[in-house]
Amino acid sequence: MCVAPLVPFQRLPSKQAKFIKSLHLKKYRQQEKVFIVEGAKNVLLLLASHYTVRMIVGTPVFLATHDIPRQGDTAIFQAKEDTLASIGTLTTNKAVLAVAQMPAHTLSAPTGDIWGLVLDNIRDPGNLGTMVRIADWYNIPALICSPSTVDLYNPKVLHASMGSFTRVQVYYTPLATFLSNTSWPILGTFTTGDNIHCTSLPFPGLIVVGNESQGISPDVLPYIQQRISIPRYGQAESLNAAVAAAIVCDHWQRQRR
Repeated sequence: MCVAPLVPFQRLPSKQAKFIKSLHLKKYRQQEKVFIVEGAKNVLLLLASHYTVRMIVGTPVFLATHDIPRQGDTAIFQAKEDTLASIGTLTTNKAVLAVAQMPAHTLSAPTGDIWGLVLDNIRDPGNLGTMVRIADWYNIPALICSPSTVDLYNPKVLHASMGSFTRVQVYYTPLATFLSNTSWPILGTFTTGDNIHCTSLPFPGLIVVGNESQGISPDVLPYIQQRISIPRYGQAESLNAAVAAAIVCDHWQRQRR
């Protein structure tokens, strides 16, 4: 069997390694308007998306076995597996890491005609990443997030989204201001409310999912036009926020069709 020769890319300089490690922190991601993506699957999806990729760091084997599309001034470096583990957040990443530019829509408030899920104070990175993936699965075009919701470009969020962040628009904006300027019906998820199984969900519209332990924030409550709930048959006090979002989206799309 023939093996492709390893591609002689420049080794990752220490300056770039330090820069990538700084992007673990939200402060520096926002300052530079860039973020990191790790793992072969997520990086390949990133390269096939609308995102602008500024830097690729891959092992010699990965770079030799994948045709990396160059986007303008994209810098490509090679590094050993242990170097990838040291500069990234995933110790299991043995292939590639990318640095990409944040798109403009995550930096500005959404317009009043955007509809989708409204996420109020979702703090867990795994939950947000899963919700992005759920929105992608059910073809929900946007997530409108409170400023207190975890950063989309947190590496744990991106990993949990399994590449769906490249297809779902995510906005951060003060929710009370946004909800006061929309014409769409606004529903909210609660532990007590109209049974979602027996409720007609407006399409398009906005459905607010609150923090798992604290619920929907007091400043958002006045804009909720209808309370909906997922019926409980057991003794659990609450549902995981991402699980609740999945159930809501499933009913939403089934009713639409």
